[in-house]
Amino acid sequence: GVCVRRRWWRGPVGAPRCCFWCSCRRCRCPAVLDRGAEEARATAPQHPTRLSLGPGGRVGERVSEGAARAGGRAPVRERGGGGGSAAGPAGRGMSMPDAMPLPGVGEELKQAKEIEDAEKYSFMATVTKAPKKQIQFADDMQEFTKFPTKTGRRSLSRSISQSSTDSYSSAASYTDSSDDEVSPREKQQTNSKGSSNFCVKNIKQAEFGRREIEIAEQDMSALISLRKRAQGEKPLAGAKIVGCTHITAQTAVLIETLCALGAQCRWSACNIYSTQNEVAAALAEAGVAVFAWKGESEDDFWWCIDRCVNMDGWQANMILDDGGDLTHWVYKKYPNVFKKIRGIVEESVTGVHRLYQLSKAGKLCVPAMNVNDSVTKQKFDNLYCCRESILDGLKRTTDVMFGGKQVVVCGYGEVGKGCCAALKALGAIVYITEIDPICALQACMDGFRVVKLNEVIRQVDVVITCTGNKNVVTREHLDRMKNSCIVCNMGHSNTEIDVTSLRTPELTWERVRSQVDHVIWPDGKRVVLLAEGRLLNLSCSTVPTFVLSITATTQALALIELYNAPEGRYKQDVYLLPKKMDEYVASLHLPSFDAHLTELTDDQAKYLGLNKNGPFKPNYYRY
Repeated sequence: GVCVRRRWWRGPVGAPRCCFWCSCRRCRCPAVLDRGAEEARATAPQHPTRLSLGPGGRVGERVSEGAARAGGRAPVRERGGGGGSAAGPAGRGMSMPDAMPLPGVGEELKQAKEIEDAEKYSFMATVTKAPKKQIQFADDMQEFTKFPTKTGRRSLSRSISQSSTDSYSSAASYTDSSDDEVSPREKQQTNSKGSSNFCVKNIKQAEFGRREIEIAEQDMSALISLRKRAQGEKPLAGAKIVGCTHITAQTAVLIETLCALGAQCRWSACNIYSTQNEVAAALAEAGVAVFAWKGESEDDFWWCIDRCVNMDGWQANMILDDGGDLTHWVYKKYPNVFKKIRGIVEESVTGVHRLYQLSKAGKLCVPAMNVNDSVTKQKFDNLYCCRESILDGLKRTTDVMFGGKQVVVCGYGEVGKGCCAALKALGAIVYITEIDPICALQACMDGFRVVKLNEVIRQVDVVITCTGNKNVVTREHLDRMKNSCIVCNMGHSNTEIDVTSLRTPELTWERVRSQVDHVIWPDGKRVVLLAEGRLLNLSCSTVPTFVLSITATTQALALIELYNAPEGRYKQDVYLLPKKMDEYVASLHLPSFDAHLTELTDDQAKYLGLNKNGPFKPNYYRY
């Protein structure tokens, strides 16, 4: 046969040329027909048609006139055999591509040949015995080159970008694209109880959120245990708590625990990207006044905080904050409410820094609890949580492989230690920048090189900030970065990276996916900015539930302590969580590991000068 692509393959010596290796399948190789003859003969229908094969594999047909007429063709006379090669014009026989298929037999022979081909040539497409079915379109003249409409493109890109970050099925929860076009502030929504004292993305997502919360509860056994132990006593009865934290399934377990202990809660989000919309809907359905949704604007952010604080007939007496924004808002906008607050619990470096500033200036008129520097928060949430979540956030957003990559981590505190340990384990080359000589020495002893950012900024592939400071990465650093350098922040505030300096006319912003932007310079260089410089792990991924159980239990105990403390125990200052409470939080989580503590004997306790029940370390002890 003749191959239309003119690609030939010659087999062993003496074998006919075969073109089936080109996979065009438009020619009939005599050798292949010979191999499929027996199966074709077995599948041929029983009518007065006989099939005979010549010695070279060509078909020598003797067809009855009746069968030929039934097939709509004139009868074909007997043809001679010939060799295995194609016959030329000398009349040695007609080559196979010119032979007419037999009526009633051609289809069976074709199927048999295709099945044989599929078995012999595995690289070809799989052929089944069932006849091929052609897909029928409503309009055969449909144009496939048309682009989707503007609305269609927007809905498609939105659903794709959100599916990578939302923790529930996008198909199930984003069925109405119109929801994305309307701000939650403009919607009128009510829960099943008829209440509208909330503002979330879509109250219909409450069922999905409830499932997320139930899953989180399974790995937060210590907090659930605390809820069961204290639920009968109601230690927070009469407490009106206004909170501003990340609204995730884990914090939802904390909020519902506070409500179970007798508190009334109103909640907003401390980060515009970290809210899980379905969880916020579940809290609203349960009766919690929550004002938050993923993707808030700056104006929405402050509006939500104000709605939590400013409500007729309801005045907060406790604050649970993450970042200090809520405390700052109440202090500035509602000074009379601030003076009546019985206690503030703060869990972030940034928020604690603001509290110490107020205390130093003599403007802190309420007692505050520094949860961030408690052992159970700092050593577990900051270290172990970030050790796992840094990779989760980077992998989800960039799909980067870290083996051999050069990474600079700004800051070697507990968060920095966790990030560096994870990156080093994956084979990354890690540099550290530090201002503290003690932390710098720790980095050196852990095998990292301590440098200034200017020394390595041109060569690194990833820049991670975790200092709690401002302008750690400036526009000058960003201008000197290599093409496709990834920049992200693991600190609470978005001030560590000078993102404002990038919003200039000469730079182009290109949204690649949710929380991933390419900032393009005039020469074509681009920098990959994650979450617009905000907290990476909670903006772009999730965090381990078990670690958040430790933090949430610490926060709950701090609120109980401040609310029930007798007058005079805590003055207008910032306090650390008592050591006894830190140890109690840790003991609640040990059963999850089937861990068994050794008990001191009376003689041992006397020798160490300790109480057998703790605390086991002095306040100045460094873990």
